Amino acid sequence: MGPRTAIVFGATGMVGNILLEELINSADYSAIKIFVREPTGISEPKVEEIITDVSNPAGYSPKITGDDLFICLGTTIKKAGSVANMEKIDRDLPVQIAGLARNNGLKNVAVVSSIGAAETSRNYYLRIKAEMEKGILKLNFDNTAIVRPSMLLGERKERRRGEVVGKVVMKTFQPVLIGKLSKYRAIHARDVARAMILILQKKRGKNIIESDELQKIAREY
Repeated sequence: MGPRTAIVFGATGMVGNILLEELINSADYSAIKIFVREPTGISEPKVEEIITDVSNPAGYSPKITGDDLFICLGTTIKKAGSVANMEKIDRDLPVQIAGLARNNGLKNVAVVSSIGAAETSRNYYLRIKAEMEKGILKLNFDNTAIVRPSMLLGERKERRRGEVVGKVVMKTFQPVLIGKLSKYRAIHARDVARAMILILQKKRGKNIIESDELQKIAREY
């Protein structure tokens, strides 16, 4: 694989921030474009910081060019304010961005979803993620990686009380999550980021990868 250009959305989130680190350190990528609302303060020759209203893809669509698209966008109901706004951010925006990238000639996409995503779920979050997955898959990239991590381990810039409690509970039950239940084990955000990169390098076609498989793939990094 020759030097490539990565495009990253959600570079300030937990997975996206670590993904950016991994891309910077990877010899496979000579350029990285990050689309952000505010300056990040990153000083790195590889990184081109495109400051824009991320919620309006039509305004920056000509700049979505390169080789590999990574989408790590997501919000909480508290920040979104309503399920309708969450649908716009977690479902519609990733599909819109990916569609523009496909039109611009990109062939590879990796997007963060969630364990348990299902269109029939009564949980609005899991339903939204499943609908996003369906929209991405319809775009028919040459290589699609939809990753479904379980509870994420790592440091966030923002504190989420529910997530802190969840991590404590997960730590207690982690040892019994084996066999078919292993996909529910907590996973470090770095493993998710590394797996996303490797999947785009090695796998072809449409891939939906559960959390336990992400951990296995990350060990090859």
